[in-house]
Amino acid sequence: MTMIAVLGNGRVGGSLALALTRAGHEVTVADRSPGSAADAARAAQIVVNATPGAGSLERLVALREELQGKILVDVSNATVDGPDGLPAGLLYPGSSLAEHLQEALPGTRVVKTLNTMLYTVMTEPAALSQPPTAFLSGKDPEAKQVVRGLLVDLGWRQEWMTDLGGIETARATEAAILFVPHVIRSSGFAPFAVSITR
Repeated sequence: MTMIAVLGNGRVGGSLALALTRAGHEVTVADRSPGSAADAARAAQIVVNATPGAGSLERLVALREELQGKILVDVSNATVDGPDGLPAGLLYPGSSLAEHLQEALPGTRVVKTLNTMLYTVMTEPAALSQPPTAFLSGKDPEAKQVVRGLLVDLGWRQEWMTDLGGIETARATEAAILFVPHVIRSSGFAPFAVSITR
C-alpha cells in the first residue's frame, strides 16, 4: 500500500482517487485550498497533479517544501482555451508544464503520464476497442518504474506503456491535447486515447 495524495477533486482527480483506492492504496484528495494541498502532499509518498494545468505551476511551486523528495505524477495539460472551453493552444509552446514543474521543483521527481486521453480511459484502458498507449516522461528511471506500477493498478498492461525518455519529451505528449477539440467535434464526447500501433 502506498500513501498517495491527489491534488484536484474534479473528474480527473476523482476518477484516479477512486481507482487507486480500489487498488488498495491509501488516497487523500485535496481541493484547491493551499492548506488542504499542503497537508495531503506532506503525508504522501506519491503526489498526483490533477489540477487544471493553467494554474498547476503556481499551485505546486507553493508546495515546494512538501513535495521535496516525492514523486509527482503530472497528468495535466496547460492549455489556452477557446470560446467553447476546449483547448485552443498551449500555455507553454516549445516547452511543457512538466518541464516547468521539474525546473521549479528540482528536489521532486516529476513523471508525466496519462495526459493523452479522455479522463475515463485513465482508469479503464481496456474499455477501448484497441489498446491505448500510456506514455511516460521523466528524468528519474526509478520514479518511472514506480509510476508503471501505479498504471498496472489502474488496469494498464506493461505492453501498453511507452517510456519516451527525459522530461523534455513531455512537450510532445502535451501537444497531443490539441487533437482533443477536433476529435470531440468530429466524433462526440466518447472515450478515446492516443495509441501507438506496431
